[in-house]
Amino acid sequence: MPQPLHLLLRDRLRFLVCPARFSPRIVLFYCYISVGVLALLIYVMHLKHLGPSFLLGLAASQGVAAAPQSAPSPTPQATPDAWKTYTISAPNITAKLIPYGARLTSLLVPDRDGRLQDVVVGFDEPTQYRGDDNFYGPVVGRYANRIKNGTFSIADTQYHIPKNENDGLNSLHGGDVGYDQRNWTVTAVTNSSITFSFYDHALEGFPGDVLTHATYTVANGPDGRPQLITNLVSLALTDPTPIMLANHIYWNLNAFRDENVLQDVTLHLPLSKRFIATDGILIPNGTISTVDAYNGAPDFTSPKLVGADIDDAVGLCGTDCTGYDNCWIIDRPAGYAPDSLVPALYMHSKNTGISLEVSTNTPAIQIYSCNGQDGSDPVKQSQIDRNREQGFNNGPTTVVKNSCVVVETEGWIDGINQPGWGQLENQIFTPGGRPAINQAVYRFGTA
Repeated sequence: MPQPLHLLLRDRLRFLVCPARFSPRIVLFYCYISVGVLALLIYVMHLKHLGPSFLLGLAASQGVAAAPQSAPSPTPQATPDAWKTYTISAPNITAKLIPYGARLTSLLVPDRDGRLQDVVVGFDEPTQYRGDDNFYGPVVGRYANRIKNGTFSIADTQYHIPKNENDGLNSLHGGDVGYDQRNWTVTAVTNSSITFSFYDHALEGFPGDVLTHATYTVANGPDGRPQLITNLVSLALTDPTPIMLANHIYWNLNAFRDENVLQDVTLHLPLSKRFIATDGILIPNGTISTVDAYNGAPDFTSPKLVGADIDDAVGLCGTDCTGYDNCWIIDRPAGYAPDSLVPALYMHSKNTGISLEVSTNTPAIQIYSCNGQDGSDPVKQSQIDRNREQGFNNGPTTVVKNSCVVVETEGWIDGINQPGWGQLENQIFTPGGRPAINQAVYRFGTA
């Protein structure tokens, strides 16, 4: 007669707990039990405190969403990690970055004589970025550029975010404390690449949680030219929400050898025959203009100096402003997908010979000719010293008007308030849907 099941289980358990002899199988069983207990103790005593960072790192490496962290402080906190400088490099290109704003602080590339030049505006000392209101080099978001009245609607629900520009008339770059003022987590780093991650727990009045990974990579392209590659990938985790991030890099290709860039730097926007018309505070007025406006001042479809027609750009950058602070639309040639990576911008400095080509998957590109820089910020001492060592002693020591060009690859500005433009699918993202992706390649050369 077969032994009852409960007696059979009892005998097997007794054999495991009090075996008559220790076979290799029994020893292996006890090893598994010991390892499991040890792992549990380690988790309880230590790893549970590292859970959020581990999940962020896992998401960065696997491309999936992580579990939420606790909400970051509503005001930026000055922690030592925020100011730590990370250096990544490849032949003929070296970049320095800090977690505060996932920010690019320096980029060295060779000029026509093979001498390295720092072509990025910013500060040598990382803590100087605390309170920076010019957005030197960070990732800006959750929504780059401006939102009219700090207000937008999704599915008949109206949302309000802080109105931090023009005396409370609009929001800029995500509100009072945008991504530029947040301490991002470094979740992956190699000699040539770094990934910063940030969990946005419905900050600044935006709906829902968003997880973002910002990856910077330096490399040499197929043609051997040095290049910086940026990838911003954001996932809506809990609610439909606007997402439009951008890198906010100030470029000076003459490395401050000249007072400004107007008669030195050539700009070319070959795919941009249209730009978004704005009112006096740079909020879109709903119309799309062609570049023959303002006597052709915004027409860079053929290469020309930044300052060539700037005197005709009166009011183009807002009331009482002469210059550029505008969003050019990138019209891809036939056969290109709407989100394909295309060369959208070229710049070149006569002084250093350094050239820059920007390819992007975004539908627009914002250009700012540093009209508001007034000399209150210093040029990096490292840039000044490098120029003097190389025999250039007459460059500026402060960042003055028109001494740089900002390039922001992004979507149509304030597109969330202009449904007639057909851009909502590029700006409103939902849980379980596709991520928001901003890719750009900055390729350098000399001539």
